[in-house]
Amino acid sequence: MPNAAKQTLFLYSTTVSDVGTVRSNNQDSSFAGERLIAMCDGMGGHAGGDTASTIAIRSLAHIEQDDKQSSVEAVAQMMETSVMAAHDAIVGKAKHERKLAGMGTTVVAVALVSGYWVLTHIGDSRAYLLRDGKLSRMTTDHSYVQHLIDTGRISPAEARNHPQRNVVMRVLGDFDIDPHPDIAICEAHPADRWLLCSDGLCGVLEDSTIEEMLSTVSDQEECAQRLVSMALKAGSTDNVTAVIGDATLALDADAFDLPHQTPLVGGAASASLETIADIMHKPVASAPVLRAGKNSPAQRAAALVQGAVHAGKDKAAKEEEQGPKSRVAQPSQVREENGEIPNTDTGEIPVVKKRDGRISADPNDPEVAKAIQREQAQQKRAHRKRVHLSRLGIIVGIVVIIAALLGLAFAGYRWSQTKYYIGEHDGVVSIYQGVPTNVFGVELSHAIQDTDIKVSSLPQSWRDQLHDGISVDSLDEARSHVKLIEQEMKNFKATERANNKGSTDSSDSKSASPSASPSASSSASPSANGSASPSAASSPAAVRVPLVPISGAAAWSADAWAVIG
Repeated sequence: MPNAAKQTLFLYSTTVSDVGTVRSNNQDSSFAGERLIAMCDGMGGHAGGDTASTIAIRSLAHIEQDDKQSSVEAVAQMMETSVMAAHDAIVGKAKHERKLAGMGTTVVAVALVSGYWVLTHIGDSRAYLLRDGKLSRMTTDHSYVQHLIDTGRISPAEARNHPQRNVVMRVLGDFDIDPHPDIAICEAHPADRWLLCSDGLCGVLEDSTIEEMLSTVSDQEECAQRLVSMALKAGSTDNVTAVIGDATLALDADAFDLPHQTPLVGGAASASLETIADIMHKPVASAPVLRAGKNSPAQRAAALVQGAVHAGKDKAAKEEEQGPKSRVAQPSQVREENGEIPNTDTGEIPVVKKRDGRISADPNDPEVAKAIQREQAQQKRAHRKRVHLSRLGIIVGIVVIIAALLGLAFAGYRWSQTKYYIGEHDGVVSIYQGVPTNVFGVELSHAIQDTDIKVSSLPQSWRDQLHDGISVDSLDEARSHVKLIEQEMKNFKATERANNKGSTDSSDSKSASPSASPSASSSASPSANGSASPSAASSPAAVRVPLVPISGAAAWSADAWAVIG
């Protein structure tokens, strides 16, 4: 493969990234430089996705500088090595910090080297190439739905709404899957236009729509702004990022006015501009923010989710007139010359400004060592405070739960004391306050009034009802029911005495019958003798007992009697 191209091509690029309408933070990261464009879609929760995508961009950023004198093969190897290094860094950080466990990121990046494009890709972020007005998809999604499409089980149209469309088969990160990226090389043509995007964009926009925008909108930033805005208006619920890179032909490679740009960093990685500037040893700038459709429903929803509601249409219009705000970060050498403290990522080692004005992060420096000790002491105090607050919170929670349970128990007991029932107490019929039950051995009732009615003098059916308790709604109703029982007992005893007296008179008449005339006895009608009940002649006198439904109504029927004895 040749190391020099007949025509000298330059890459001019831009990027726009937006948090979207649902997510609370942007987990996408993007890079747009003169020799490299890249887009990473992070995943792994609120604290993980942005970290993973930022690590990947940092790992790739050095290619912007290191591919100047490199061959195509060397840059291809460099991109693969950088992606694998990002994978190792993500896994290591996830193991070091538990809250980041399970984080990962996709990667899609394109480098321009000696007239050739070098493409690296892993995950479901996509790279599109517009050449001669025709759009081609240059990557194949490493996703489950793409596997279903490849095997003919679903169509591309069905994949858009498939419930598992977000499941990726290959990705960088804390997962037990193959992290090696796909590498592709193709010849670069003048006027080639690349689009690198997250699934928040290509997942809602048709390829025909993307092709039309890339073909008709020549201004890079305007094209990126429109694509991101259209994705949000189409209902995208994810972060949306677009990176656009154009191959520009320079007729005179030694000309003074060759196209140059400050590399742009978008999304989560824009919070680490100083670190990326130090990696590249040149200034970098934050990417322009989304300005189109600033007052659209999608943008208002995003503002509500992020807690940054705009003051109104006037403020949005003013911001649009002023243009997007961009921040430029210089490398550490320039920051030191300007008296700024370098923001180098030194892990757990603090950066100390010495008395003579020098900046040091050497752990062997006595002042740095003291700063490390102070930080460790502060961390220990903070940890103890968190443990103390955690324990206090647990104790308060337990107290609140116990208080709530006691409150419920008290309320239940108070309610039970508004009820009454008639039952047995010390062998007599009594009135109880409460309900005839207990909770964990605690009785919810007590006797408040005993009567003179002995339970042993009542029929068995009455005793069974008293044993279960005859529930009433008030004390007056209970007393009225007791009076009813007393009255029925009196009636029962009066009936019993009357029956016993009738039995005695019958016995006296039978003792006088032998003195009667035998003829009289013999002249008695056989039918009359036959009609007499044998049982009545041989059994004792019957007793008529009223069937009193003592737990029911007080209305009685004249036929509500049973014969016993």
